[in-house]
Amino acid sequence: MPMAAEDIADMIRAAIPDAQVEITDLAGDGDHYAARVVAESFRGMNRVAQQRAVYAALGGRMGGVLHALQLTTAVPN
Repeated sequence: MPMAAEDIADMIRAAIPDAQVEITDLAGDGDHYAARVVAESFRGMNRVAQQRAVYAALGGRMGGVLHALQLTTAVPN
């Protein structure tokens, strides 16, 4: 069963409260998304650590209920 974009955004925001989250459904199938996550709490973290924080927020759903996620992370300008 596909995962709704808003559910993904809600999970990320729950784990990273200062995150601005933008989700795009890449294929229109609810299985292939792109996410842009911008958070001040990422400051001082390298990109790998930022992305690990986002994947941890998804609680192991990657590769299961959430098939594919193209992830971009950043700190605010």
